[in-house]
Amino acid sequence: MHNTGTREFLLALGMVLLHTAFGLFVIMSSIWLCLALWFQQPFGGLVTRVLIGIWIAFALSILSIYITQYVLNRQTDVLIYVLFFLVGLSWYFGLQARQDREWNPEVAQILSYEQQDNLVTLHNVRHFNWHADGSYDERWETRQFDLNQINGVNIITSYWMGPRIAHTLVSFDFANSPPLTFSIEIRKQKNEEFSTYGGFFRKYELSLIAADEKDLIYTRSNIRGEQVYFFPINMPKSEIRALFEEYLHKANELKHQPKWYNSLTSNCTTLVFDMVQAISKRPFPADYRLLASGYLPNYLYDLNAISHDLSMKQWYEIAYINPRVSQLKNISSTQYSRLIRQGIPATITDESAEFQN
Repeated sequence: MHNTGTREFLLALGMVLLHTAFGLFVIMSSIWLCLALWFQQPFGGLVTRVLIGIWIAFALSILSIYITQYVLNRQTDVLIYVLFFLVGLSWYFGLQARQDREWNPEVAQILSYEQQDNLVTLHNVRHFNWHADGSYDERWETRQFDLNQINGVNIITSYWMGPRIAHTLVSFDFANSPPLTFSIEIRKQKNEEFSTYGGFFRKYELSLIAADEKDLIYTRSNIRGEQVYFFPINMPKSEIRALFEEYLHKANELKHQPKWYNSLTSNCTTLVFDMVQAISKRPFPADYRLLASGYLPNYLYDLNAISHDLSMKQWYEIAYINPRVSQLKNISSTQYSRLIRQGIPATITDESAEFQN
């Protein structure tokens, strides 16, 4: 008798948990789908708002019927909701990234390259001249680089919304030519604004920009007023070259197959980490600081990728470039690159350099 009562209790508890789980599923999936509709606006603003309203009413009615069993049984309610939600999922995951939109001039061109042995010719290298009001003179260039002349790599973090979130850029030094900076960004359309939340819902395509340092970094330190830090990275020359070539491969991928930007999984930091993982002989541990990208320098310091000759506090003091460049106008690219490196210790780039897990 006791065992029978226990089984009935456990069965009832299990059913309560299942019903609760379904209710939470309806609520969370409806929020997700409504947000996806809101950011995508598939039928224009008015029709999309009406569609969101219809879905909210539908979800609430399903929950009401499911709880009261007034019209249908619970199995039927589950089936109806799941079928309609699958239609929504089919629409969302059927959205295709495109190359043929009317793009913002900053991301209008697609990076491409040709390689012959150690010589790489990059097409559509950006070298905009930025003005104090945020306007710019457009200039896209073709540049040639000798991969044997790579002699350094740097991580630049640009803080634009507090200490936890930063945009990550990677700059390569060459013995015989100016530095080249790569930035993974959203590919905005004309007059489109960035939304962190929209980045979760396939609102933006992915863009890879190769540019002069005075373009990409100056834009942030001098035009947008972001807090910019420059960290040289300890890495063997062979891996620096391999990382540069990974950027070339990524450019080739995006040229032939556009992809979606994602604020969580495919952004300026996680994609760099993926490329480093691809070229390194050592696995790197996953870490929350890859998502809270503002703390990326601390993560690199723990891996010994940033020199331990200084404390992290000292590094933040000397890596902060704004005081060195913020008051300067009409500065050349060469002067800008020299100033952002002023006072920063040399890095280790021989084959004995390695990160530590």
